[in-house]
Amino acid sequence: MTQAPTAPPRPAGRPPPARPPPPAERPPRTPGDRPARAARPNGQWKVDGTEPLNANEKWKQEDGGLSVRERIETIYARDGFDSIPGDDLHGRFRWWGLYTQRKPGIDGGRTATLEPHELEDRYFMLRVRIDGGALTTEQLRVVAGISTEFARDSADITDRQNIQLHWVEVEDVPEIWRRLESVGLQTTEACGDVPRVVLGSPVAGIAADELIDIGPAVAGITEKYIGVPELANLPRKFKTALTGHPSQDVVHEINDVAFVAHRHPELGVGFDLWVGGGLSANPRLGERLGAFVTEEQVPDVWHGVVQIFRDYGYRRLRNKARLKFLLADWGPERFREVLETEYLGYALPDGPPAPKPSVPGDHVGVHKQKDGLNYVGAAPYVGRVSGTILANVADLAESVGSHRVRLTPHQKLLVLDVPDEHVEHVVSTLKENGLDARPSPFRRSTIACTGIEYCKLAIVDTKDTATATIDELEQRLGDLSQMKPLSLHVNGCPNSCARIQTADIGLKGQLVMDDDGQQVPGFQVHLGGGLASDDREVAGMGRTVRGLKVTADDLTDYVERVVRRYESDKDGSETFAEWAHRADEEALR
Repeated sequence: MTQAPTAPPRPAGRPPPARPPPPAERPPRTPGDRPARAARPNGQWKVDGTEPLNANEKWKQEDGGLSVRERIETIYARDGFDSIPGDDLHGRFRWWGLYTQRKPGIDGGRTATLEPHELEDRYFMLRVRIDGGALTTEQLRVVAGISTEFARDSADITDRQNIQLHWVEVEDVPEIWRRLESVGLQTTEACGDVPRVVLGSPVAGIAADELIDIGPAVAGITEKYIGVPELANLPRKFKTALTGHPSQDVVHEINDVAFVAHRHPELGVGFDLWVGGGLSANPRLGERLGAFVTEEQVPDVWHGVVQIFRDYGYRRLRNKARLKFLLADWGPERFREVLETEYLGYALPDGPPAPKPSVPGDHVGVHKQKDGLNYVGAAPYVGRVSGTILANVADLAESVGSHRVRLTPHQKLLVLDVPDEHVEHVVSTLKENGLDARPSPFRRSTIACTGIEYCKLAIVDTKDTATATIDELEQRLGDLSQMKPLSLHVNGCPNSCARIQTADIGLKGQLVMDDDGQQVPGFQVHLGGGLASDDREVAGMGRTVRGLKVTADDLTDYVERVVRRYESDKDGSETFAEWAHRADEEALR
């Protein structure tokens, strides 16, 4: 065994070496003594250059999402699912409204542990882009036919005014596109890092009390800018909303850019400009820029805002890549300055905020049009319809002389142009098809995302859970049938596609512990959120109570309990949101 070396012996008679003096005391180090750490680039094209900082940005730059259409039509539709490479399947397909759907039978506990290819089925969700929610009966009938022939009769009305189909096979996609485009519909940029569907007031051009018809402005954006390579590589998705109706019916506070009509005291009717809203796991409400936009300026201003996002948006980290993060850092004043000086080339006039909404914005019920006819707004169960139902609606509308329907951002459907003498027939026939124009407060105000049935991100079921809850609440709370509807939003994961933070009762899907200590599907509860409405001045996020979670099986019990507690404790005309934010925690459990 080798021994460690030892110090040589000190010669006899030699004193030990003198101990060195202690070092002089140094003053404590301050942050300024250290060189500042260089900030990591955020991937802002106009600041950091366009060199890709992650794999997602790399493949977008190498071959943009729009390019995949040709390969779908010429290769993948011929050779089938197994011929699709990963960057196309999980990336570029989104640019054409296609996502792989979740494989049946995979429970929510495995959502975060499996890779996308382990979660996905060989079928696709296909999103039909319907800007402004406007459809002719001819278009509706084509969508219905695609649903019944290629999508197992599936169809969901989303809270983005789209229709989602499921069970679509790649072999059928070219024919589906041919049929949609033959009637002026498309799936172009229905998903992906692009300008998504433009939300528009579903009563544009028809409502007796509207301030301005936003139809031309929506067309001015979509016809010029959707599907063009210039705007087909954004940091992430970009959402737009426009309304000319005093109900502010397009959830403008949670869009990347929004135009809200109002009357300027000197300049007449135009739009209040909002920027930087979005929910998901890091919610942020949009902010007013304080600028007034005329109808003619809307497409140019929209184009300026989306270019700012393209050029200055954060691309390095996907979870920081929405416009809301840029606005949070810049603030509205700087954002407006950059918009005016770098992109518009002129200053926008200042403008006051739009007044509080005057009427509910879901348009459910029977309402007069400006031409003396009526529109009938009806609620399906949480947006769930079918191709068969949509075909029946087209038949019904045409039977009373109508050729127009609209979809809303609240998962509702409107039949337009109904003569007085046919109103009750339309109302009753819609109800026979699962669409209620005189729904209970719970049927009217509940929305739900896709959930674990089809979504690879979901943890719990949403559509069936919400439907069963509605039915039970109608029975249990029948004595409160005249109460003002309370919004109940059910989401299958934390991403808030169903806007849980802005609901009276928002439910975020997760696994929770039941009374037996077992993990089961359930929800974290948010209470008292809401967007600007006829009984709320400004938008606000819901309140979370520590440890307030409910199992899916106990959901109806919980909602009944908290609603009855509100009814007994409220102070006069106090809204649910006002009560939820002031109530003690025990009252909310």
